[in-house]
Amino acid sequence: MRRLIDEHGLDPATMAGTGLGGRITRDDVLAEIDRRALRTAAPATAPPPVPASAAAVPAASAPAVSSSSSAAAGASAAGASAAPRRIAAPNSLERTPGAESTRVPFTNIRRRTAEHMVASKATSPHVITAIDVDYEGVDRVRRAAKGAFAAEEGFSLTYLPFISRAVIDALADFPRLNGTVGNDELIVHHAVHLSIAVDLDFEGLLAPVIPGADGKRLRAIAREIHDVAQRARSKALSPDELSGGTFTISNSGSFGTFLVAPIINQPQVAILSSDGIARRPVVVRDADGGESIGIHSVGNLTMSWDHRAVDGAYAAAFLARAKEIIETRDWSAEL
Repeated sequence: MRRLIDEHGLDPATMAGTGLGGRITRDDVLAEIDRRALRTAAPATAPPPVPASAAAVPAASAPAVSSSSSAAAGASAAGASAAPRRIAAPNSLERTPGAESTRVPFTNIRRRTAEHMVASKATSPHVITAIDVDYEGVDRVRRAAKGAFAAEEGFSLTYLPFISRAVIDALADFPRLNGTVGNDELIVHHAVHLSIAVDLDFEGLLAPVIPGADGKRLRAIAREIHDVAQRARSKALSPDELSGGTFTISNSGSFGTFLVAPIINQPQVAILSSDGIARRPVVVRDADGGESIGIHSVGNLTMSWDHRAVDGAYAAAFLARAKEIIETRDWSAEL
């Protein structure tokens, strides 16, 4: 830590310490370096070369990151939306007239994200499986309950708690996806500690954990998703709340995405992306087998999974089970 202070010319007397008794920690030093780098970011006359290894990391699946590990794709915890939300532009960069580009030093969280993503790709053979889901039954319950729910809870009822609840129950039938690869073995966790990727206003990502999610019903899960997302954005999470996850859900659906292939949140073996939900024509079958065309809310669920842990049939069957739960459960009983 002393070396970092000396190398960057920092004055400890001007830094606020967050350690015991106000002592300055390594994280305090790194945070000060990040703040200084952002203040002094200078324009460049030519773009720097992109290393081949960096180009290999897909930007569309830049994951959420925690203090000790990172999670998957750049997603908001707000929940998928039937219509894409209005997109607020990220912080603009200062540009010098005549300059062809601007160098933006990586912040601490961006640096950790990059390192974890490269490590995840090097560790796990990633495979992608996707399935389309009809959310019409969920929509009927949401429309009927949204007013009372918002009045009682103080926030909107989104699709994400429904998806989370279905995934948790599907993991009970396909527990190998709630696991970790060990030394020539798969460690299957008995409890589901659900990580939720949270976007920090385009500045980084965190993946807070809902512990024991398999013992909670939909309303409780909705409360905890809202709570950890709010506290993640206000930097009020404890380190314990960012570790111990066994399965991650990432949501880009609020931006209307069609399909996102997220990067696995090590040491987990799978991560699910919930994509945009939109009104589309579908074939509707009645009780007698008759068919007609209806307009329903439909969206994709996409899962990246570790081929060391399971094979394609297992992953596909898990997604089929999650789809079945979303489409057929009596969700009104959950509320």
